[in-house]
Amino acid sequence: MHQFQPYPIDLLEINPFTKISNDWMLIAAGNQEKVNAMTASWGGFGVLWGKNVAYIFVREKRYTKEFIDREGYFSCNFFDEKYKNDLKYFGIVTGRIEDKFKASGLTVGFRDNSPYVDEANFLCLCKKMAAIPITEAHFLDPEIKEKWYSGKDDGNLHTLYVGEILEVLAR
Repeated sequence: MHQFQPYPIDLLEINPFTKISNDWMLIAAGNQEKVNAMTASWGGFGVLWGKNVAYIFVREKRYTKEFIDREGYFSCNFFDEKYKNDLKYFGIVTGRIEDKFKASGLTVGFRDNSPYVDEANFLCLCKKMAAIPITEAHFLDPEIKEKWYSGKDDGNLHTLYVGEILEVLAR
């Protein structure tokens, strides 16, 4: 395992628009017995309900969603460019069929109740505060359905999770 150090959140200097959308993140959730992770390019950081938060969007059919729903914690993990193929793999393969960590060689660590990916260069440990189903009825712009969901899903398309950032860790 690598040594992470707590990083003051008020000193964090990242561009969330490129860090999440272009570089991607792995969202990890689970417990000591089983952890799953998925690649995400939607989400953000901000302040809500007087807390520093991360917010993520997870499709209903994703296996990681079961872990987020069951557990109270998740992590947002960010990597160097050399891990881009691993991130692609975690976005394509389902953990229902194989252990993605074992197959990829990435390793899971735990801090308190939050699983994280040890190869990340920085991460946010989050406590789940809210889970908000998003349905087609929530779309005010009809192009959203056409562009992002045409023929893919019925009912709840994504769930928006808001997590209080308990700690930021960096190398």
